[in-house]
Amino acid sequence: MACTATGMRVDLGWRAGEVRDIVVRWPTRALRQVTLVDTPALSAVDEQGHAPVLDRVLADADAVLFLTRDGRDSDLRVLESGRDSAVGQAAPVNVIMVLSRADEVGGGRIDGLLTARQLARRHHRDPRVGALAVNVVACSGAVGLAGRLLGESDFAALATLAGVPRAGLEPHLLSADRFVRGELPVRLDPEVRAGLLDRFGLFGIRLATTLVRGGFDTRVAMSAELIRRSGLTELRESMTRCFVDRRDALKARSALAAVESLVRAEPVRGSDELVGAIEQILAGAHEFRELRLLVALRNARLGFDAELAAEAQRLVGGEGVSLAARLGVEHKATTQRLWETAADAQWRWRDRAEDPLLPLTQRRGAEVVVRSCEGMLAELAAGGR
Repeated sequence: MACTATGMRVDLGWRAGEVRDIVVRWPTRALRQVTLVDTPALSAVDEQGHAPVLDRVLADADAVLFLTRDGRDSDLRVLESGRDSAVGQAAPVNVIMVLSRADEVGGGRIDGLLTARQLARRHHRDPRVGALAVNVVACSGAVGLAGRLLGESDFAALATLAGVPRAGLEPHLLSADRFVRGELPVRLDPEVRAGLLDRFGLFGIRLATTLVRGGFDTRVAMSAELIRRSGLTELRESMTRCFVDRRDALKARSALAAVESLVRAEPVRGSDELVGAIEQILAGAHEFRELRLLVALRNARLGFDAELAAEAQRLVGGEGVSLAARLGVEHKATTQRLWETAADAQWRWRDRAEDPLLPLTQRRGAEVVVRSCEGMLAELAAGGR
């Protein structure tokens, strides 16, 4: 194991098939109460879509980032295999699907990241995907890492390349060999070129030089824009909304899943009653009802118009679980303002919940929103903010 300024490298010394688990303890405050589990690529998948490694993760982890190139059918079958239990069926809300290597979408064109984000939005609207993942995000880890580690020397080299007109530089970015060994229109040592290629890739170099020409002409500005375009910022925000803000509900879900798995694997007297109690909790716990409603709203399954769906999503915590975030008011709003906004939302959504002309699915969705508003009013009455 070797530690450097940019990270840690672990040399296994064994073939991958000979290793079941590797535990790495790293002294950082961010991981003090978090355990990260990184799995190898899913190569062994049976006819039912089961992958032993992912089965373990889906059974043990509170939340999962599922990395896939394009979210194809085989990947969906792997996730569907984790819905065999009552918990998996009732609350499939602990997965964010990440379209990784987004820079490779579109054949490496400069608009590849935009194309990947459009693909992620289409996946998000797919009911089959919505039943398996609470969100879909396109992300290029390579571009994001390059932005995080961008140094002055790399930026200077990229700025030098950006000084070449695009038509003159593009032929040298058609292959790694051309870029490293070819005769560039500007002087740039082969070692420097190889370093840029290793850290940015050809797509990253194309993107970075385009950004310099577009006005991102300082290292700080370039770094921030690369990170934004990579999708890491969107992924971090999604993890905060779906996982961090909902950590108590996700931990409770994991506990219920563990109990269900145990009683089904080793049934004893009273096991059926315990499974029934778990199903009652899943059906009645408001936190789970909010999460299920979020999935339904994001897939437009309830038939709400765009404005109503956006308000319902916000009120049940889709944009953050603080009172201000749920009610869509400024963070420093007074208690009186919070109370009035919550009470107004409660009455409006109660009218929808009791409207006999609306479809049953919409009335039930409105009931969840009303219960969320009642919870906010109760928190305010108890002195919360």
